[in-house]
Amino acid sequence: MEFRKMRRDGQALTPAQCRAVLARGTSGVLAVAGDGGYPYAVPLSYAWQEDRLVFHCAKAGHKLDAIIQEPKASFCVIDQDQVVPEEYTTYFRSVIVFGRVRVVEDESQLRAAAALLGRKYAPEHTSEQLEQAITQSLPRLCVLELIPDCISGKEAVELSRAGQGPANPV
Repeated sequence: MEFRKMRRDGQALTPAQCRAVLARGTSGVLAVAGDGGYPYAVPLSYAWQEDRLVFHCAKAGHKLDAIIQEPKASFCVIDQDQVVPEEYTTYFRSVIVFGRVRVVEDESQLRAAAALLGRKYAPEHTSEQLEQAITQSLPRLCVLELIPDCISGKEAVELSRAGQGPANPV
C-alpha cells in the first residue's frame, strides 16, 4: 500500500527525529478497527526498540479482539503540545506509526519485551527485581508488537523555523 505524502512536507520530521520521539515518549494512542466498524483508540504505555513498538495488555478485551480481527493499526505519540493563545495555535510535535500488530507468543520474546517495558518504566529496579516481576506476571501477560510499515512525524512550523526540533536523537 502507498501511504499518503505529507501535505506540508516542510514540517516533516526526519526518520531519526521520529525515532527519537518514539524512544523518549511514555504513552501514545493505539487505534484499531473496533466493534461495528467504529474506530477504537486506546491510550497505552509502550516501549520502542529496534524499529518496533511493544505494549502489554490483558489476555482478553476489546483491543485484543480487534487486533485478532484486523491487525492493521496506527499509533500516535504526542511529543510536544504547547498552547500559544495569542496566536490561536499550538506548537506541536507528533509521530504516527502505521503497521500491523501481532500477539507475541514465544516465551523468550515475551520475556524480552517485558524486560524492555520494565527497564523503561522502572529503571531503578535491579535485574533481579525485574526478573522476579516478569516471572510472576508471565502466566497472565499478553504482549503486542507493532512492526511499522510507515512512520511519519510533523511539528509546528514555528518549531521548524526556530530550529527547536528534536535535533538530539535519543
